[in-house]
Amino acid sequence: MNGNTGPAIWDATVARRARKYAVVTCPRPTGRTNMAPKPLQLGRPTKIPASPAEAVLDRVPNPHPGTDYIARFTFPEFTSLCPVTGQPDFAIVVIDYLPRGFLIESKSLKLYLNSFRNHAVFHEDCTVTIGKRLVALLKPRWLRIGGYFHPRGGMPIDVFWQVGRLPRTVWVPDQGVRAYRGRE
Repeated sequence: MNGNTGPAIWDATVARRARKYAVVTCPRPTGRTNMAPKPLQLGRPTKIPASPAEAVLDRVPNPHPGTDYIARFTFPEFTSLCPVTGQPDFAIVVIDYLPRGFLIESKSLKLYLNSFRNHAVFHEDCTVTIGKRLVALLKPRWLRIGGYFHPRGGMPIDVFWQVGRLPRTVWVPDQGVRAYRGRE
């Protein structure tokens, strides 16, 4: 072994690749973007934000801006709090989008979604807020989000939001979450 392997080399490689991109951040869902000279979170330890409003989303340039393709993020362990009872709500969140010039940086998305963990919000508000924040940052050609919430009080709530037009030539698979039957 030549000593050039392991976490130190991996961290340096990730940091070098991350600096290559002009990362843009959107600290609040206002639609404003601020240029950052380097990624704020990628390649370094980052704490989970205390709330969605405090979470920072990073974006990176799309390496294939002229190509139509779908990017999917599935977050099977999404949690938030019921604003009435304070009890935890659990969901599977699936985000599909057709990018234009930017992609969401996945670590920042993970931290943003985790920031809902201690946030009191109704399912509908939660799902649509996530979708609108991503649209404000990325300006994708098309985006859809599905929030598949597990039942509380015997009733599951599934929330869907979509924006943009999907070209007929682009194939998008089903989100893959079954209609409620114990979510099998």
